[in-house]
Amino acid sequence: MQTEQISNGNGNHSTLAWLAQRLGVIVAIGAYLSLIINVTKATLARPPALRLIFKQLYDIGVASVPVVGITGMSTGLVLAAQSFYQLSDKGLASVTGLMVAKAMMTELGPVLTAFMVTGRVGASMCAELGTMRVTEQIDALQTMAVNPNRYLIAPRFIAGTFMMPLLTIFGVFMGIYGGYLISIYFFNMAPASYFEPMPIHIKLFDLFIGIIKSFVFGIFIMTISCYKGITTQGGAAGVGRSTTNSVVICYCCILIGNFLMTVGLNSIYEKLTGIAQ
Repeated sequence: MQTEQISNGNGNHSTLAWLAQRLGVIVAIGAYLSLIINVTKATLARPPALRLIFKQLYDIGVASVPVVGITGMSTGLVLAAQSFYQLSDKGLASVTGLMVAKAMMTELGPVLTAFMVTGRVGASMCAELGTMRVTEQIDALQTMAVNPNRYLIAPRFIAGTFMMPLLTIFGVFMGIYGGYLISIYFFNMAPASYFEPMPIHIKLFDLFIGIIKSFVFGIFIMTISCYKGITTQGGAAGVGRSTTNSVVICYCCILIGNFLMTVGLNSIYEKLTGIAQ
């Protein structure tokens, strides 16, 4: 009888723990959405100072150019090499450039750029805001009647959503250029054969997909990193946990969002082109 009571007690405890965990996730999602709404309201009510936005534009955009360029070019080199090796014996080596450009524009360009920005900018942003939270600097700003949403988060949000599409376009360009270099100077392809299929098979919609994805990824990275940073608890260890969690959550949101946008945007395009025809 006593054993059964202990068993029931453990069962109730595990059920309550499970419910508390699920409720905690719901509360966190609500707080995250509330942060986005509050930041939007604060920005519309009184935009942040331009000097703060320009600083974030440099930190997020200009300082990320080298790592995005290296990532894009190396990806283009690998894509071109794999495409040539797989297609050359089938007489389809001329579509190497098309495969590189298509993949970089629609999928790899936006996703890999978002990954690099998450690792370089998102983690740093979360750690910075988390340190300010645990050292009570954010509380001091509120005491001085400074809105943290406008002063700390809004400049990062504006700069991140503006720079992500530009960084993605640069990464796509570097990927196509990297594929061109290895195709022409290593595989001895004619330059015309690399670029010739692109205007025929690549549509403006392909570039549009990449820009839309990068814009959404920028929102994910900026808001999640800022939310995890500004809600940090537990001292230095808490800053480390928040930073790790923000990077993992950003990666998951980027991958899931990429799939959903790929399916959704292509479905919309097919319906629109079907209606036009």
